Amino acid sequence: MVAMQTPICDFGWKPPEFSLPGIDGKTYSLADVRGPKGALVMFICNHCPYVKAVASRLVDDVKALSEAGIGAIAIMSNDTKKVPEDSFENMKAFAQAHGFTFPYVIDETQDVAGAYGAICTPDFFGFNSDLELQYRGRLDESGRDPASPGTRRELLEAMARVAETGRGPTQQIASMGCSIKWR
Repeated sequence: MVAMQTPICDFGWKPPEFSLPGIDGKTYSLADVRGPKGALVMFICNHCPYVKAVASRLVDDVKALSEAGIGAIAIMSNDTKKVPEDSFENMKAFAQAHGFTFPYVIDETQDVAGAYGAICTPDFFGFNSDLELQYRGRLDESGRDPASPGTRRELLEAMARVAETGRGPTQQIASMGCSIKWR
């Protein structure tokens, strides 16, 4: 496992559309999940210790963002032959174990991860209501450790600001996690 860091936010970048199968049997596009105030596209997986460490906080933050008008989707783009723990069946179990309330979809071709320039898991792309990129940072400072009391909820704060103003913070700290497992 190599820890990777994402690039700095490219403000205004427009996301490519996608159509991916979800663990619930439905197919999802960006248009299906965007909220009236924006969208959060998250590249995650089941096996990464960084994702495992933040999964419950992620569920809480996505719930709060949903109430603020931000829709969310999680995309798993890893090569499941290299990492069987990230299989579609295991995605179902992971989502159930963590109480996901947002779509969890698989990017089997890895085309979506490539089009977005996803680097690691977790990797967050936060868009405003015009689908302009406003956040490409981390969830919080905890990394793969449990969050300590008083840990700033950076993703939640940034996306709440996007919901209110349409603009993300100019200062963002890149997400860190496991590299996407490419074919």
